Amino acid sequence: MNNYLLKLKPRTAVLLSIMTIFILGGTMIKLGWVPQISILLVIITLLLFGLANKIPFKSMQEGMAKGLMSGIGAIYLFFFIGLLVSALMMSGAIPTLMYYGLSLISPEFFYISAFALSSVVGVALGSSLTTTATLGVAFIGMAGAFGANPAIVAGAVVSGAFFGDKTSPLSDTTTIAASVVGIDMFAHIRNMMYTTIPAWIITTALLWFFTEPADAQDFANIETLKTNLQATGLVHGYALLPFVTLILMAMKRVNSIYIIVTTVALSLIITYTHSSPSLEQLGNYFFTGYKPAENLNLGDVASLVSRGGINSMFFTITIVVLALSLGGLLQALGVLPALLSGISGFLTSTGRVTLTVASTAVGINVLIGEQYLSLLLSGNTFRSTYERLGLAPKNLARTLEDAGTVINPLVPWSVCGVFISSVLNIPVLDYLPYAFFCYTCLILTLIFGFTGITISKKAN
Repeated sequence: MNNYLLKLKPRTAVLLSIMTIFILGGTMIKLGWVPQISILLVIITLLLFGLANKIPFKSMQEGMAKGLMSGIGAIYLFFFIGLLVSALMMSGAIPTLMYYGLSLISPEFFYISAFALSSVVGVALGSSLTTTATLGVAFIGMAGAFGANPAIVAGAVVSGAFFGDKTSPLSDTTTIAASVVGIDMFAHIRNMMYTTIPAWIITTALLWFFTEPADAQDFANIETLKTNLQATGLVHGYALLPFVTLILMAMKRVNSIYIIVTTVALSLIITYTHSSPSLEQLGNYFFTGYKPAENLNLGDVASLVSRGGINSMFFTITIVVLALSLGGLLQALGVLPALLSGISGFLTSTGRVTLTVASTAVGINVLIGEQYLSLLLSGNTFRSTYERLGLAPKNLARTLEDAGTVINPLVPWSVCGVFISSVLNIPVLDYLPYAFFCYTCLILTLIFGFTGITISKKAN
């Protein structure tokens, strides 16, 4: 029995997909609508389509609920990340990281430093979102002092964070991509190096190209920012202990929620070593975000350290809820199954199947905005095709990561895109041109697919 409500023709599914992309892209990019309104408009249109085809509303609602449940773990995580950022701010972890970063990183290497350090931390944590919410916030805070373009900084951080998300053995997406095609995770990571390492090098070269020579004003800004950071009373060497704890626990593969709770608890202990917020203040910090005392003359630093809180996650959470519901509705109405069945006759060569898998993963990211579904649906659908063509399944796993994992942050209404733009306060369309690593991986996997370079045959 099919798990969808309509058996659509591929042509109808294509038209509905084009309509979905047109509404999302047109209203958000052209009209400047917030994503929630755009997604709701698509959902209403699809519901009307379902009703016109005599599908009970309850059945469609159940499909949306099923889609939502597929990402409920991420929604819970966002609440905890809101607490985490507040705790790292009030304890001084992020301000201290910014302070030492300003001392150690030169303007000439700022973009490359943002990319390289985000890559290292991303691999250590295995989480692009946590890397962005911690190290990314710090680098965005430094951007003004270094005279750097915040959009390029965001692109560098996103590139590094998703390098880690793609290659870390601690990453959920790495585990999913390997498991969905039935291969060893470390064999999968080794095979990804063929596209990942060249993409990393190309990204470094492009960020070097965009680096501008530093001038005296940049160095003056750095000293002013360092002085104001010290004036917050948050800069202490021991304040970096929560970061160390976070990384060590991640390396031990502890559950993300437990890592965050432990890090928050340690941050609270450190907070009370240099300040004494009341329980009322503490509750406000965790809900609305940390804010320094108003009587301090901190200049731009005041806005830099006023971050975090559950309230800051609400915008992201509402979009994620709607996007996952949209994905469930597209699945329930048979749009996604019809699209996938309509291209089966095209899959006759390595190049074609690579293009199809990549297009499907990208398309699911655009249609649904959900990273995990792009891996799971594409992997399960095309695994048998790779077997038929005599191709090793690790080729499929690599393509899933190159076109699924790293593309999600480039979609304005996706789970990762919305989260990152909210945390860094940089719109997706602003940092998209500079997230070089993300689309370089996609380009390389397509080139290798059509040329046959690094493509492995299935062992007999």
